[in-house]
Amino acid sequence: MIIEGKPATINKNIVSVYNFLTDFNNYQSLMPDQITNWQSDVNSCSFTIQGMASIKLTFSNNEPYTLIKLIPVGKVPFSFGLTIKLSKQENSTIANVDVDANLNPMMAMMAKRPLENLVNVMAGNINEAIGR
Repeated sequence: MIIEGKPATINKNIVSVYNFLTDFNNYQSLMPDQITNWQSDVNSCSFTIQGMASIKLTFSNNEPYTLIKLIPVGKVPFSFGLTIKLSKQENSTIANVDVDANLNPMMAMMAKRPLENLVNVMAGNINEAIGR
């Protein structure tokens, strides 16, 4: 199941946005309120989704200035990947956040709304977070 977030316009050039998003220390400000126990370094992060699971993420197959892929490390409730696609637009950058989750139909029904919330909150928070 692929869930695509709403595109976000970031008022920074694509190089600045890419550099910001390739450091997990910047991701805490992108996450929804349900994320607790945040820990990060440049290359990975771990956190707990309130009432659900603890997750650790790392980067996989980043393509400079166009694509950032995040994948889970270790035990997770289901297999998934998070992708951020960047595109240049005059004096700004467009970011599209999506998640590709391998879920059975029952889990898909339960997880769809929280995953939609995740990708939309992340995309919506990038512009504010990078401006700090």
